[in-house]
Amino acid sequence: MHPYHHPLFLNFIVYFNRNQDYFECHEVLEEYWKSIPDYTKDHPLTAFILLSTGLYHWRRGNMEGAYRTLVKAENKMLAIQEFDIRYTEDIDYGRLVQDTATAVTKLKKGEPFSGFKIHLKSKLLQQSVEEIASSMELLPVGSDAVTHKHMLRDRSDILEEREKKKRRPQ
Repeated sequence: MHPYHHPLFLNFIVYFNRNQDYFECHEVLEEYWKSIPDYTKDHPLTAFILLSTGLYHWRRGNMEGAYRTLVKAENKMLAIQEFDIRYTEDIDYGRLVQDTATAVTKLKKGEPFSGFKIHLKSKLLQQSVEEIASSMELLPVGSDAVTHKHMLRDRSDILEEREKKKRRPQ
């Protein structure tokens, strides 16, 4: 299966393009990435995970975190563009890299958040996205439920894990 035709990547595109739910973008791609045997931080999906995370931070006003994360995303995208054609043929990858670079420049200047879309070149990918989107319920763009999603979810498992790490002998 082509990496972009995986159902979780299709979910990512829908969340990214339809309602800018960057938190969900991160969640579905992280699930996909971790399902890959011997996954590493060098995998191309990590560029998209970082992109989503950076845009989430920017919209929430965490300019420093957004800048650092989007610079990492841009660098990973440039590396992918040079070495892995599978990740650049179905989407307008050059435009995605440029849009990410523009976001980095805007952040450096302290400009307010402005999202962008991932443009698809493949009709088959576009059809797959449309099909999966029809079965998804999306939160409204710009709603608190999208903008502050990590604050509104049950985080007890995350907090419990942090406490366990604190208690471990160093």
